[in-house]
Amino acid sequence: MKTIIIYYSESKKTKIVAETLSHELETDIIRIKDKKKRNRFMDKITSSIDAFRENKTEIFPEKVDLEEYGMVYFGTPTWAGKPAPAIITLIDNCNLQGKDIVLFATMNGSGGRSAIKRMEEKVNVRGARVVESFTVRTKDKTPGQLQEDSENIAKLLDLSLFSN
Repeated sequence: MKTIIIYYSESKKTKIVAETLSHELETDIIRIKDKKKRNRFMDKITSSIDAFRENKTEIFPEKVDLEEYGMVYFGTPTWAGKPAPAIITLIDNCNLQGKDIVLFATMNGSGGRSAIKRMEEKVNVRGARVVESFTVRTKDKTPGQLQEDSENIAKLLDLSLFSN
């Protein structure tokens, strides 16, 4: 079975982590896009509220066919201690029955572990099993530092064991 990394990224930090992992582990990768505008100052406030309340959002793609994948990574930024609405919406739209899952969250400060805990609850209800999870602190890091951190995490957690 193949491995796929599915992620949402607004500031591009989660994107760097996801793309680095995909390169290191030789996986397929899909970026989820939120159709709601979230990049202006006031948008960031409403985005945090949406995340805290777990409001659904319109995403593209709406669903991802995971039939050929045995291992699925979900990556999200942490907003108000929660996963981004786009990832929660996607998880709710996917058939995860029998899938092994790796979860990761990026964060400027704190809250990454609580975001992962919430994603874990969501995927478990859908019949999946979380085999690994981790957080990546992004505050004040350059793209090169994020890439290096991601490579180190892949080695430290021996994530290649979970990829085909």
